[in-house]
Amino acid sequence: MSHPIVEYTSPSSWALIEDKISPFAKETLAKLIKFMEEDVYPAARVAHAQLPTDPATRWKTVIPVLVDLKAKAKKLGLWNLFLSKAHYPQWGVPLTNLEYACMAEILGRGGQLASESVNCSAPDTGNMEVLARYGSPEQQKKWLVPLLNGEIRSAFSMTERFVASSDATNIRTSIRQEGNEIVINGHKWYISGAGDPRCALHLVLGKSDPDNSDKYRQQSIVIVPANHPGVKVIRPMQVFGYDDAPEGHCEVIYENVRVPLENLVLGWGKGFEIIQGRLGPGRIHHCMRSIGAAQYALDLLLQRVTDPAKKTFGKYLYEHGTVVADIAKSRAEIESARLLVLSAALQIDKAQAKGALKEIGIAKFVVPSMACQVIDRAIQAYGAEGVSQDTPLAAMYAGLRTLRIADGPDAVHIQQIGQRELKRAQAVTQRHNEIKKREKALADKHGVKAHL
Repeated sequence: MSHPIVEYTSPSSWALIEDKISPFAKETLAKLIKFMEEDVYPAARVAHAQLPTDPATRWKTVIPVLVDLKAKAKKLGLWNLFLSKAHYPQWGVPLTNLEYACMAEILGRGGQLASESVNCSAPDTGNMEVLARYGSPEQQKKWLVPLLNGEIRSAFSMTERFVASSDATNIRTSIRQEGNEIVINGHKWYISGAGDPRCALHLVLGKSDPDNSDKYRQQSIVIVPANHPGVKVIRPMQVFGYDDAPEGHCEVIYENVRVPLENLVLGWGKGFEIIQGRLGPGRIHHCMRSIGAAQYALDLLLQRVTDPAKKTFGKYLYEHGTVVADIAKSRAEIESARLLVLSAALQIDKAQAKGALKEIGIAKFVVPSMACQVIDRAIQAYGAEGVSQDTPLAAMYAGLRTLRIADGPDAVHIQQIGQRELKRAQAVTQRHNEIKKREKALADKHGVKAHL
């Protein structure tokens, strides 16, 4: 009997990795699919309706149906699926990154609601990994445990309003020691999670040693309680008009915020090391979910173009123009991108995120663009309805388009991968020249002159 995942992905991609998936993971994946189908996907409209439109209450609301979903997920053991015991023995679950990739694709179909219902939503996932890997025992007890239990939420505070934050060395937020305290001053924006009433902490990146000759040792990360004096959430920023309440993406000012020395994560000058460790897994998690979003968009496209109520000029939509070609291209692009993501996940399992930088980088600039293209085709098929609030397509497009900027813009990843490839040039040329030598020797031996 085939696994239910093949109904959402493809028999061929599952066959490629099935022998690498443990019995526990297969059972968990089947259980997750059932939970999504029976509880989470049907709850999307209820969750949307339960979030007030009045700004006075919108940012103070914990969506009731989400609370119910989290409680059920926890009972089912569908919790913290992203945190692999192989990398985090004390805190993780017995799942590999490859196994989680299959699950994240299913979560990607249900957006933020699906991920948060099983405590696998950004930015908490990355923050939990930071605290699990780099946090002190005291920091883990105070902040990590409540995050793992889904009792609080968090924000990761890096991007700044007045500098090009895609280069983390440009960060200007000041982090300095005064006696037994750390003082933080800075102006951030697009800080995901900072608007949530459950947000209890910000992980703040800033410069602690701006004169250090090593520009990658100038930054540090500090834990700042969300309700601490001097922390000012100015406004929720919009993304294509969406505010993504209640967690949001906020503009935040830190004005003379004072926290104890023990709130420093890992040590002075370790900020860049931490963000590299954090962003690698985070990037691939986004790509995993993006595959699911693209697959869902293709499913919606198929429904639309075969709907007899939506015939035009006496024909089904699929009988017009390039619709069939669009479907075929979408299927091919999703299959190709999925293999990239699975390859990256497998490499993380083998060599951790640092050993999978190439695979993660390629997936990061390929997958979101692919997903945007697939969603755009679905929007076109739906016409005006596709850009309205009556389908999830417009919101999905906004989120996926943002991913081409978040966690490093496409241009940065493309540049890095190109430079990495150029390092192969000398070895490639040497191998080519060796073959040419053998070719000439063979031609001389047989007394022939090459025509090519």
